[in-house]
Amino acid sequence: MRLTLWTDYSLRVLMHCAACQATGRRATIAELARLHGISRHHLTKVVMALVHGGWLQGQRGRGGGLRLARAADDIRLGDVVRWAERDFQLVACMAPGAAQAPQACLLMPGCRLRNALQVALQAYLGVLDSYTLADLAASGLSPAGTHQLPIRVLQKPAG
Repeated sequence: MRLTLWTDYSLRVLMHCAACQATGRRATIAELARLHGISRHHLTKVVMALVHGGWLQGQRGRGGGLRLARAADDIRLGDVVRWAERDFQLVACMAPGAAQAPQACLLMPGCRLRNALQVALQAYLGVLDSYTLADLAASGLSPAGTHQLPIRVLQKPAG
């Protein structure tokens, strides 16, 4: 499964805002666009959706900027991915009503692929649910303003 650019940008924005908040400052769209090489126009759309979705708070004017709408350790990655992604149908037969469609798969009655992929998708989202934004932004920003996230293999917490 590949995440859309929308989800990728949403996660980057939230991670950056978490890191900024840890240092007591607010992020800006201009700063995010520059650091990540993303179009400011496109990033504005992502940020506005994150504000409307309740993930971010934005403040205009001098001293304004972006900050998380709630604590970074209360934001689960799985929730963000579920919010940002529009299509979790890994194959056509996972679509609602696929069995009744005129071009329904001939293997559908006895095929176990759909169930296996559904289990895999739930496991994937379950792993993402075990991580918070705070887990990813734990090291904050360097003085130069670039991300200094630890490069390590994240392991699912026990339990």
